[in-house]
Amino acid sequence: MAILDSLGKYRNTGLLILRVGLGAMFMVHGFPKISGGVEGWTGLGGSMKVIGIDFLPVFWGFMAAATETFGGFLLVLGLFFRPANILLVFTMIIAALVHFGKGDGLSGASHAIELGIVCFGLIFIGPGKYSIDKK
Repeated sequence: MAILDSLGKYRNTGLLILRVGLGAMFMVHGFPKISGGVEGWTGLGGSMKVIGIDFLPVFWGFMAAATETFGGFLLVLGLFFRPANILLVFTMIIAALVHFGKGDGLSGASHAIELGIVCFGLIFIGPGKYSIDKK
């Protein structure tokens, strides 16, 4: 029991590692999308058709790219943590549905599903004490 009690004191360090690692990877995946410009955003925004939204593809594509890029940055900082995670969960749901729609099955959609689950859990856990939100 003493071992488990001592591990609890590292909870905030673990959250920091998770935030920085996950946020950095979202930025790595999002930056090429946000750099893709209107043409790239149009293609990305076309993904919203999986839930019946077929208007303003440039807007939706930009929002998805911005969510991954800047949402990842906000995760790293621990700033606007819960709103960023809510947007990331929505983005990952759409990504998973696109994979299913293309016939990729669970193996194709699993990455987006896993990230969505982690971001959903982080909404409840919070950013930890090593975050700007806690300052």
